Amino acid sequence: MLKEGIKGERTLLVTEDCTARALGSGELPVLATPRMIALVEETAWKSVAEALEEGEGTVGTRIDVKHLAATPMGKTVRCVTELTAVDRKKLTFRAEVFDDAGKVGEGVHERFIVKNGPFLERAAGRFAD
Repeated sequence: MLKEGIKGERTLLVTEDCTARALGSGELPVLATPRMIALVEETAWKSVAEALEEGEGTVGTRIDVKHLAATPMGKTVRCVTELTAVDRKKLTFRAEVFDDAGKVGEGVHERFIVKNGPFLERAAGRFAD
């Protein structure tokens, strides 16, 4: 059962493929905001995956983050999420991202619990003739 307080933590080494230059979000070789967002989403969904029923998953529906400082290639960032609210199928997480010099990101992320099979069928059905 999902309850407030579930925490997740993941780390990421900033490599060339994680940079703003590689992802097209800028021209500098520092952690890209889109890659930081993906780390937040991954940390959140993995933190609650074990508590879901068979055949369920979560999908991201909203993210509001601030990218506070640049992290250069070769450094590691650590993302910490906490499930702060459960409203039926809606899950709200607080997220913080750190490197060795301090906090580099923070925000709120929302996910919804879905039945994987029916969800994929609806997605495919949007393009059916």
